[in-house]
Amino acid sequence: MPGLEDLYKEIILDHYKNPRNQGELSVPPAIMEEGFNPLCGDEVKVYVLTDGDLIKDIRIDGQGCSISQASASMMAESVLDKTLEEAKNLIERFKEMMSVHESNMDSEELSEDNDENSLGDLQALKGVVKYPVRIKCATLGWNTFDQIITPEE
Repeated sequence: MPGLEDLYKEIILDHYKNPRNQGELSVPPAIMEEGFNPLCGDEVKVYVLTDGDLIKDIRIDGQGCSISQASASMMAESVLDKTLEEAKNLIERFKEMMSVHESNMDSEELSEDNDENSLGDLQALKGVVKYPVRIKCATLGWNTFDQIITPEE
């Protein structure tokens, strides 16, 4: 479906060229975590400010390929004003999408998810699974954010 693929490329490029929630937050009160992908040199810093169980503000900073930076921007935009539980669920669904092999689910099936499970614009990153080495790029910001909101046991 070329039209859908073009739309997805546009969404990724838009987030890369115009990242959302970019910058820094004062640490503390915000929590900051750094992520690094040694395979390609992608770097991301994620700053999170919570108010109780609510993600009040999130900022991203860093440098890297279009996939890592667009994905981090999309992640920041999608978790803002969500509860920690909602954010954890979103992380889980995103990682699930990134681990699904094309033979198990094609992008048409993914876009037919019901509203409750829909990932919205995040589905634009589904095409990354065709390039396994790029999955780490797409999940870098998510894994870094997850380290902040998931306490070590």
